[in-house]
Order: sequence, then structure tokens, then C-alpha cells
Amino acid sequence: MNPPVRVRELRRDEFETLGQLMVEVYSNLEGFPTPDEQPAYYALLANIGAFSEKKDASVLAAVAPDGDLMGGVVYFGDMAAYGSGGTATAVRNASGIRLLGVDPRFRNQGVGKALTHACIERARERGHAQVILHTTQAMRVAWALYESLGFQRSEDLDFRQGDLPVFGFRLRLS
Repeated sequence: MNPPVRVRELRRDEFETLGQLMVEVYSNLEGFPTPDEQPAYYALLANIGAFSEKKDASVLAAVAPDGDLMGGVVYFGDMAAYGSGGTATAVRNASGIRLLGVDPRFRNQGVGKALTHACIERARERGHAQVILHTTQAMRVAWALYESLGFQRSEDLDFRQGDLPVFGFRLRLS
């Protein structure tokens, strides 16, 4: 049986732990750029807690009953702070989701879904019309999760991060 997942704001004393988890998760994605290929991106992952200090951004943590960090995600209440390539930062009346990662020990237990739902609920509470996110071919598990939750491909949000194609998705809330 899967442990219950509690989603809450990341605490300052967890910044480093979640950052290390994110680097581990992303660096082990088959077909995803390595830390040597994209050091700035991995520095961003390692310092994921810094997003909680940005205006209109929150880092959410999924926590097991014993306190273990199961995963995390960054929620943006204002797309101007989203910080990706492409056109996403110009979208208004929308929330954004970035950098979702789940500890391999807790995969297939609803952690990614719980984190995504928490972001969608925040967007609804703000009265936003849509939620935007990006993913890559290397993140097919996440891609499938997003589609199962109603996100649809939005080619107008696509961009390239170096040689890596990054694909935009949106969930319309209204």
C-alpha cells in the first residue's frame, strides 16, 4: 500500500536536500542533458529552494508520514517569473509549474500527481484561466501524467534549450 502524500511548502532546512534530489532525478533521465552539458540548469535544480524567495513563486514538497521528502515542484502564480525560454513568460491569467521531480523510491505512488494537483488548486484559487508547464521527450512518464490530468500540447509554447527540444502544455481551467 502506498503511503499517504502530504504536500506543503518546502522549509528552508530542506532546500539542500530537495536540491540534491532534483539533481539526482534529472541527471538519471535517459536522453536528458547531463550536468556537464548544461551546468547552469543543474545549478538551478541544486538551488531549487531559492525559488521560494521569488515573488509569486512557491516550492512545494511532497512529504511521507515519516517526514521523508518524496519530491517537489515549483509553482508560479505569475508567468512573468516563470523563467523559461519561449513565449510562456508573456502569458497572462495563468499559473506555471516547473521542475517537478520525484525520489525514485516513491515513484508510482501518486507523488507527481499530488504535486501537480496542488499547483492546479493554487491556480484555481487565484482565479487563473490556465496552467502552463514544459517537459521533454526524456520525461515521458511526466508527459503521460500531465496528459492524464487534462493538459494538452501547446506548440506555441515550445522552445529549445540548447539542442534540447522543450514542449509546452496547458490546462484550461475555465
